Amino acid sequence: MYQRALVARRSTSGRWFSCPACPALQWLDGRGGQGNGETTLVQIFVRDNNVDQALKALKKKMQREGNFREMKRHVHYEKPSEKRARQQAEAVRRARKLARKRAQREGLLPAPKPRAR
Repeated sequence: MYQRALVARRSTSGRWFSCPACPALQWLDGRGGQGNGETTLVQIFVRDNNVDQALKALKKKMQREGNFREMKRHVHYEKPSEKRARQQAEAVRRARKLARKRAQREGLLPAPKPRAR
């Protein structure tokens, strides 16, 4: 049964904070929210007291959403010129991915191989 939830939160400070129950699972950023300046981003329920499995699921979700990449970016100051270069590189990457998917749909490129588990 569900007993407790691991929650990643954002707040106005933009950094990690320490929580007695789950120190590595909560993060703060700042988009308003639940009356106390925080908003829930990700919620994972702990089943059968298996915190390790819940932590793994939370890390996977946060990785998919790009939270870790964003936190790494905020560790040091990024000059405006570096920011523009990074955003341009991300835009090029997205455009290439979109073009590749479109070519696969149209049959110009072979479809990706299914991943074996």
